[in-house]
Amino acid sequence: MNLALNQLNLSQVASKTEVSVPQYDRENTEIGIVHLGPGAFHRAHQAVYTENALNLSGGNWGICGVSLRSATARDVLAEQNNLYTLAILDKNISYQVIGAVKELLVASEQTHEVITRMSAASTKLVTLTITEKGYCLAADGSLDLNHNDIKLDLANPSAPTSAIGFIVEALKTRQLNGISAFNVLSCDNVSGNGDKLRRAVLDYANQLDANLKSWIKNNVAFPNAMVDSITPKTEDYTIESVSKAIGMQDNWPIQREEFTQWVIENNWQGERPNWAAVGVIFTDDVEGFEKAKLRLLNCLHSTLAYAGSLAGFETVFDVTSDKGFYQFISKLASEEIIGSFNPPKELNAELYSKDIIQRFLNPNIRHLLAQIAFDGSQKIQMRILPTIEDNLRLGRSTTLLALSLACWFEFICQALKSGSEIVDPIASTLANMPQLKSNDVIEVVEAFLSIESIFDQTFRSNTQLKTQLANSLTALRLGDIKNISNIVDKLSA
Repeated sequence: MNLALNQLNLSQVASKTEVSVPQYDRENTEIGIVHLGPGAFHRAHQAVYTENALNLSGGNWGICGVSLRSATARDVLAEQNNLYTLAILDKNISYQVIGAVKELLVASEQTHEVITRMSAASTKLVTLTITEKGYCLAADGSLDLNHNDIKLDLANPSAPTSAIGFIVEALKTRQLNGISAFNVLSCDNVSGNGDKLRRAVLDYANQLDANLKSWIKNNVAFPNAMVDSITPKTEDYTIESVSKAIGMQDNWPIQREEFTQWVIENNWQGERPNWAAVGVIFTDDVEGFEKAKLRLLNCLHSTLAYAGSLAGFETVFDVTSDKGFYQFISKLASEEIIGSFNPPKELNAELYSKDIIQRFLNPNIRHLLAQIAFDGSQKIQMRILPTIEDNLRLGRSTTLLALSLACWFEFICQALKSGSEIVDPIASTLANMPQLKSNDVIEVVEAFLSIESIFDQTFRSNTQLKTQLANSLTALRLGDIKNISNIVDKLSA
């Protein structure tokens, strides 16, 4: 049996030349970052950038990871002195032991410890990966004061349960104790994440004390940010293969593709790790990077998820390896997505597009189409619909984008007809629309477009687009989607 991965045995890992280990004085590195939501993505992304910055430049930027509810990461990694292995699975496979995470707390069990850590003068930065649900926002972007967690926190601010409650309580404590504010950086895959988080924090603080709100407004930076790297969840085979490769038993490794990207708005106040030296892009145009990712990565991902599932494929690699589907998404990207937006000056959209499609062809990353297909009613609103709207406004083609959207339509229709589970926030709404089981494609298109929570008047009133959607749905039902090239050629003729 392998020795356990921990600080005591780390030198034996270091003797394996193919495994990288921390090069800084981990024991004497203080904690400077508190991260809320230390899940797989954080451990494979932000923690790795911080690790690399520590290796290069040092500094007191150790991380305290705070799980709001689950104790799994804390309990497993405690046995490993919070060390874990990053396995980069790509054309080249490499392993790196990450030591940046020095402490893990569970907020629901260790509320006082979390507030104390966040309030410490040594803590300069609070980062988050809590998903959009954790922001507790109402439909208009304000803090949802009727959210159960927010109501509980406002009733008892010193014992918060939400991320928003913890941030404000810690900032209030710092203000009372004369300690300068920390900055707050969202790392969630949410457009305008810093702006949304800032609104939630200020709205919450205003419920407690208008002076506190003003202090936060004047002293705390909430940069917008964009993150990207495909990070499948850790499976049993991940644990087995990584432990074998490093010669140590690692019970909580993480796997990731080689490509990684982190773009942060350049409106910083105060200190930060030397992230710029290890690949983080600081820019005035985070929105441009977000739009590029949503349209070129996420739109293509969702297109493959629905079209590929209809064709019987299981993973992104499988469907992209098919010549017809490869040509379909390449044409979609070059002819209808690139040109629909203005990319930031730091990004070459054509090269970025080609790099993304090559990422899909990574045989070592098993990214399930079914997983990407979840919550389609929400995802298409960010990934597909804005591109269609912009192309209509610019007089550009929407033929292939209509096919992409029609694939989601047909994906839902087939699930309803077969009685398969639909994982979507509006699953019950879809299930109660008998028109979606119709053989009349025009009736199906009209039914989908009538869902006001998804489609606005732009879609309902555009006869050309509705015709394209009906034609695409007809082609999907009459043709063999496994031969997607024929469908694309027919619709493009």
